[in-house]
Amino acid sequence: MRIIALTGGIATGKSTVAGMLAGHGAAVVDADRIAREVVEPGTPGLEAVVAAFGRELLTAGGGLDRGALAEIVFADVESRRRLEAITHPLILARMAGEVAALAGSDAPLVVVDYPLLFEGGHQTEFPDGVLLAYADPATQIRRLRERGGLGDAAARQRLAAQLPIDGKRDLATWVIDNRGSRTDTRQAVDAWWRDQVATRDHVEARRHAAGRDHVAARDPDDPMTAPISDPTRPRDGGVG
Repeated sequence: MRIIALTGGIATGKSTVAGMLAGHGAAVVDADRIAREVVEPGTPGLEAVVAAFGRELLTAGGGLDRGALAEIVFADVESRRRLEAITHPLILARMAGEVAALAGSDAPLVVVDYPLLFEGGHQTEFPDGVLLAYADPATQIRRLRERGGLGDAAARQRLAAQLPIDGKRDLATWVIDNRGSRTDTRQAVDAWWRDQVATRDHVEARRHAAGRDHVAARDPDDPMTAPISDPTRPRDGGVG
């Protein structure tokens, strides 16, 4: 099973790219969804957050006031680290469980949608590669102002809490440029899927078919067709 990470920065359109990959048939493990689930009412995660930051972060319905929490953790590095120490182990454990559950899946690709991949140094856990949804900082700030209702200072504060997106671009295996229109992004995702998944799967299918034909043609009593190494198979260390 081939597993890659999908990451990005705030307002770079990572969720949009994830949705398009799912449309192609990828199985997506969504860390943002899991992050919400681990602090739902009644969970140990929410209890730990309330114990660390106070009951004033609870809404009237008993849920987490994410806006109030965001104001605290984006303004103070130590508060953000304290929150991450609570939530990250819960998120990682749930993500690992969902990936393991996909072991028998016939999906051509498993995509782990992982917002803070590079910040946590987890990129080495994805030897099949890391795909980055990219938008430059000016575009990120504009989107945060237009879609998130944030002021310029608050938007820059959000960006400062993550590694610079251009540094992430240098670390990624592949990059989807998500600065343009949704149509532009779809074309980029379609091209990436064609080159990195569909074409690869086609080559693998041909290799397997060639291997079966090669085995079927062998006569164990004929030294000219006795088993030999299959030239269609990759060498040790090669790409399968």
